[in-house]
Amino acid sequence: MTLTRRDAVVLLGAGAALVPAGLAAQPADAPPPPAPGPVAFDHGVVIDRARKLASAPFEARTAELPKALAEMSFDAYRDIRFRREKAFFGKSPSGFRMELFHLGFLYKDPVTVNLVREGVPAPIPYDASLFDFGQTKLSQRLSIDTGFAGLRLLYPLNRPTVMDELGVFLGASYFRVLGAGQHYGISARGLALSTGEPEPEEFPTFREFWVEEPRPDATALVVHALLDSPSITGAYRMVLTPGDETTVDVGSTLFPRTDVKKLGVAPLTSMYFYGENDRRHYRGYRPEVHDSDGLLVKTGSGQAIWRPLMNPERLQKTGFGDGNLRGFGLLQRDRLFEHYQDLEVRYDLRPSYMIEPNGDWGPGRAELLELPTDNETADNIVAYWVPDAPATAGSTLRYSYRIRALKLAERVSPQARAIHTFVAEARASGDPSPGPDHVRRFIVDFSGGDLDYWLDDPTKVVTETGASLGKINAAFVMPNREIGGFRLFLDHEIPEPGASAEIRGVLKAGGKTLTETWVFQWTRPA
Repeated sequence: MTLTRRDAVVLLGAGAALVPAGLAAQPADAPPPPAPGPVAFDHGVVIDRARKLASAPFEARTAELPKALAEMSFDAYRDIRFRREKAFFGKSPSGFRMELFHLGFLYKDPVTVNLVREGVPAPIPYDASLFDFGQTKLSQRLSIDTGFAGLRLLYPLNRPTVMDELGVFLGASYFRVLGAGQHYGISARGLALSTGEPEPEEFPTFREFWVEEPRPDATALVVHALLDSPSITGAYRMVLTPGDETTVDVGSTLFPRTDVKKLGVAPLTSMYFYGENDRRHYRGYRPEVHDSDGLLVKTGSGQAIWRPLMNPERLQKTGFGDGNLRGFGLLQRDRLFEHYQDLEVRYDLRPSYMIEPNGDWGPGRAELLELPTDNETADNIVAYWVPDAPATAGSTLRYSYRIRALKLAERVSPQARAIHTFVAEARASGDPSPGPDHVRRFIVDFSGGDLDYWLDDPTKVVTETGASLGKINAAFVMPNREIGGFRLFLDHEIPEPGASAEIRGVLKAGGKTLTETWVFQWTRPA
């Protein structure tokens, strides 16, 4: 039998004359040995938790909530507010503050939130006095281990005297961050599993957080998260640095419980209802309604690909393969208020999120999923990276990357950019007869980069175009001095009803590529 120090104390206290090997006898009046101090917290603790969790069966966590919380409406849930005077880090000169979300409405999975002070983690106990419940009345007291739904981070982004929302972690593995002058729109996620596949999608959950107390001079906040799902677990370390362009540096270590059929790394979720290239759902007074208007992919070869978003009639999935991805993101390029005319939700101020890998992620593809929607409340756009390497049970996968929350698209695309995409019938202006169903005209405006240099000799600017199906009947370029760039006209034909084609175009001069590559997918009516 192997005896511990505790065994020895118990036995000797009972009068047994037994001292385990390695323990010297001590005088009766000798002080007891000091208790071991707490183990300093670092990210390795979360990695070990994730590794051990992956070796055990998955256990779903759902809180048993009072009826008033479990069946409450969105408006009632929104009425529950964290008392701002009780915000964590409230006295820190760093400017960072943290608030918590209460369980209720759709958020019934309890989350543990730990504070890490001087390297020592401690869970925050549930306390109803942290919240103002508004009109909601609770008929029973909740225990201190009830947990929370998520957390909100605050920082004086726009003015030194006002605490603005910097980020929110709420629901599954979703999180949002803002830069100065931005309004919430697009979301990031920890991981996407089987997205857009025939089998049901799996939504991993951040089940526990560790938030490091910021130093007085801190310019960033560190959040650790433990991810869990039936197929995979993971440890995440996220460093949030606020500013005009807020960044999140993400390091993830993943442990598949089972073989994962499709892994979506660094997923982004957004909404596209209608816009300049898709008017089917246009109604009311707002010309455009979307959180993002395009996908930007930066390949290992240095090519930049711009794919305008659409609200398709059926699920549409597009892949962009590359051996050494430099980045991808869902952007909101159109920043003109008059193109949205919405004073409440301010689509013109929604952030763009750009993912920039840290290191080589290996072979794989950036994938864009577009789902049909008949309203603006549904997130119908998803983008993520799918590695070619399999995610097999028992393996360890690591991905690190930066998320940039920005407003100015030129910060991530120095080449000339496709700023407008219009889709029209292939007929002369003013011709009252309808254009043929098997042909579409695409008008693309390119601006920025070196294009204004070529306006004095526009004949030097030419286009290279291509299509995966059908044929391009005509393609030409003309200067557009209103935007300091050029306009591409392209007519494309698809012979087969119901068939889809991917078309592309890029502007060049003297053998030099001037613009990113514009890519679009259209389907001929059946």
